[in-house]
Amino acid sequence: MSVIKLKQIAPIGNELALAWDDGAETFLSFSGLRKACPCAACQGEPDVTGKVLVPKVTHVEKSFELVRYEIVGGYALQLYWADGHNTGIYSFDYLRGLS
Repeated sequence: MSVIKLKQIAPIGNELALAWDDGAETFLSFSGLRKACPCAACQGEPDVTGKVLVPKVTHVEKSFELVRYEIVGGYALQLYWADGHNTGIYSFDYLRGLS
């Protein structure tokens, strides 16, 4: 099993450009990234019976403005949005799958 590693990250316009160690490049729009936020507040989480409760998520213009990002360990990115949302941890595997 190979491990996906991120080599470089650069916000360009309204996209996040990601360069991977295998030479591939991914360009993801800020709006697409925000709508795909993997946190429980955005995607829901299972209740005690296992049923996933998906919350109603609303966005404003600032929801799609990336303020900054941080690498989490060696496996993920945490994105910080202008509306204050920052709980999504985007694994490198997840980001690669979004392309």
